[in-house]
Amino acid sequence: MVKITGRTKDVAHLKSHLAYITRNGELDGETEQGATLVGRSGLKDLQQRWEDDAGLDDKRRRDGSLSINIILSMPAGTDAVAVKDSARAFAVEMFGYNHDYVFVQHLDNKHPHVHLTVRSLGHDGKRLNPRKADLQAWRERFAGELRLRGIAAEATPRRTRGRVRKGDRGAVLAMRKRKVTPDVDRLAREEVLSEVRGGRAAKHPWDEQIRSRQDVIRRRYLDYAAELQRSEAPSNHELARQVRQFVDDMPTVETRRDLLIKELNEYSQDRQRNVERSIQADQPAKRRTPDRNR
Repeated sequence: MVKITGRTKDVAHLKSHLAYITRNGELDGETEQGATLVGRSGLKDLQQRWEDDAGLDDKRRRDGSLSINIILSMPAGTDAVAVKDSARAFAVEMFGYNHDYVFVQHLDNKHPHVHLTVRSLGHDGKRLNPRKADLQAWRERFAGELRLRGIAAEATPRRTRGRVRKGDRGAVLAMRKRKVTPDVDRLAREEVLSEVRGGRAAKHPWDEQIRSRQDVIRRRYLDYAAELQRSEAPSNHELARQVRQFVDDMPTVETRRDLLIKELNEYSQDRQRNVERSIQADQPAKRRTPDRNR
């Protein structure tokens, strides 16, 4: 996974983020020059240098970013050393020629991952402003570096794997972790609840577009499988079988709205079961009639 987790907007935010990824100097960082930042003194040197550079950036808009924060992550069990080496090679290739950066590896959860913070302003005076295509290119490059180190990795877009929901932003995930309901969740639930209560089915063209796109993708896979099956080579027949199995294993198309409706139905069913149990518990137990024949 290669994901942009956020942007720092001012010096205080930048310094706070650098302190976060280094655990306030407890974890070593590494810069684009290959220098290792050790301890709190290394952290303070980096913070001061980037603060001084930010002061010279007189062309930055008020809402412009000072840095772009990226996370490079792999599943549990992946060799952490290979992940770090791959992240280093990725950063050198993508940013080393034009941007200052620092990266730090975290091993405090089951997924080995690297936090990479890149200064937005390049040495050429241009600002880093990645688009969707850039992010896909980053994923492909990181996957390539992992493969060079013996780790099986691919960078296929999620839609080609049958996954239609985007990942949530870091701020939203952090709020959920603190048991705080983000506005985006509250508003989405209110919209679905209003539709259900009103007995009306609002049109959601984007949902239909998602399903239509998935139909096209899955049909195309099956067309490839049929073409392979017509080949005379047995190896192609096996590949065709694997492609068809891949399509069969793709998840059911489920949009965010579908998920919310499913959650609402489950919540309604749970409430109904609780009401029924409560009624049964309140009913007096039937008294047994004594058997006079005994």
